[in-house]
Amino acid sequence: MSILVGELAGQVIGPGLVVLPGQGNSLSIETDAGVVIIDASGPRHAVGMIETLREHTDAPVHAIVYSHGHHGYNSSVPIWQAHNAERGDPPARLVAHENVLTRYARYRETDGLQLRMAAVQFPSRQPVPLEALEPGFALHDPSETFADQMTLVDGSRRVELIWAPSETDDALAVWLPDDGLLLGGAATPGFTIPNIGTPLRTQRFTIRWADTLDRLRALGAGRLLTEFGPLIEGDAVDEQFVRTAEALRWIRDEVVERMNAGMSEAEILADITYPEELFDQPWMQPTYGAPDYIVRDAYREENGWWDRNPTTLHPAPPADAAAAVLSAITDPQAILDRARALADAGQTQLALHVVDLLALGAGDEPAVVAARTLKAELCNTRAGEIDPYVSKSCYRSSARLLETGPASWQRLS
Repeated sequence: MSILVGELAGQVIGPGLVVLPGQGNSLSIETDAGVVIIDASGPRHAVGMIETLREHTDAPVHAIVYSHGHHGYNSSVPIWQAHNAERGDPPARLVAHENVLTRYARYRETDGLQLRMAAVQFPSRQPVPLEALEPGFALHDPSETFADQMTLVDGSRRVELIWAPSETDDALAVWLPDDGLLLGGAATPGFTIPNIGTPLRTQRFTIRWADTLDRLRALGAGRLLTEFGPLIEGDAVDEQFVRTAEALRWIRDEVVERMNAGMSEAEILADITYPEELFDQPWMQPTYGAPDYIVRDAYREENGWWDRNPTTLHPAPPADAAAAVLSAITDPQAILDRARALADAGQTQLALHVVDLLALGAGDEPAVVAARTLKAELCNTRAGEIDPYVSKSCYRSSARLLETGPASWQRLS
């Protein structure tokens, strides 16, 4: 499955309910007030979404609801508003949780970082300039916000918005009580274990996500539309809520027990094994998120940035440290040979640890260049050995940088 397109695109899942081909399972909901759109998505989706909508209804677009504040989910709002204007309809209401405004302020402040993270996490087949990503990163402030719960539309089909902090603190769920249908949004990705602790993102708070699942479960929905995965029906809805929350709390408990015993993050990661009855479920696969990511996020909730290695407390400038390490190595070729031998034996991760003795160097000495070349090869190999999409992308993006010099994000352009 594509990471960016829901599997139900174009399907009618009930009277007046159409899954649109957006960034995930966007939904159009016909109501007495007009159509409610869940996520306008990005410019590359909008035209197809509007065409699909108009195959099923001529009703005006009454509101666009932001499922959460991540880039791309509502960057095409102007296209939808232009569509309304062309039809002579009033502008659509733009509705989101109040925390979206704070998130957008952060994103505007860190726009360069956000573009660089996206270039690494979602690499194209060929490198593209960062400015080419900007249209999908446009931010359009909502016109209305709410704090905990909001009735968006009343009448023959009530549309309720419920704060559902999970992947983000501004995520919401959409509850259609007259249909028994719940759109879980970012709280229910549907095809992967909750992506808590993703390498390039801020904390997502394991127990907060589990508590949100409990709250959504209490609605008693007969059907659950996940963000990217299937439409779940019947008893399977309750099972997914219960089992996912149980797994998240299990990880938290296991991490806390080991932290209390004095174990570091690395020691905890090496010590934990994940029970199949909790993690070998269709909705808990490490296709985007990963159990190890969640362990790291839970650890970060209670610990500072120090990795327990005293060398890292007040480090030397990276170039100076790398030069000092290189000066202590009397036989650089032995490092390269050992890394290659480990790689040939299938020990790619150990080979990466070894090759870094040279590859982190800032200069262009032959041994350093050779180490970067080998590290790029190892990163591409490692990308094929692990499951989470984000890790694969980080390895491949790093390899692309290493092939032409140091793996510095300053070189992303």
